[in-house]
Amino acid sequence: MRLMATGNPQSYDSIEERVYREKATLAQMVGIYCAGNRHGGRPANGAAVPAFAAVMPEKVQAAVAGMCPDCRALTEYCFTRIDHCPHMAEKTFCSSCTTHCYSPAMRDRVRAAMRYAGPRMIFHDPLGALTHLRDTRRAKKARATRA
Repeated sequence: MRLMATGNPQSYDSIEERVYREKATLAQMVGIYCAGNRHGGRPANGAAVPAFAAVMPEKVQAAVAGMCPDCRALTEYCFTRIDHCPHMAEKTFCSSCTTHCYSPAMRDRVRAAMRYAGPRMIFHDPLGALTHLRDTRRAKKARATRA
């Protein structure tokens, strides 16, 4: 994923690319959380990939296919919210958004998954983890300069 050569360090080539990366990161992190917490009801290997994750990379599809039904529902809920985000052009991640569109219960579930999976992400997708860390730091820096 290339960054644009503009004055805005958070600018990606397109909003679609930003949405894609946010969804891929979220799905991988929820997959790590689900596997690490040994949630029950795990589908058998080779389970069908749901339609909402069909356009994701293979490792993301595998993470979604291996999720328990609750984590899969959480991922689908988040994908829907990301698709309908009115602030995607100005933010990097939902945690840096001014308007929280997740319900409080879902927001708590996503936070728990992110807290668990964040430190472990480096072992599953090192490049993705470093890119996510860079984007998060840039978002915090941009927020601090605006305030």
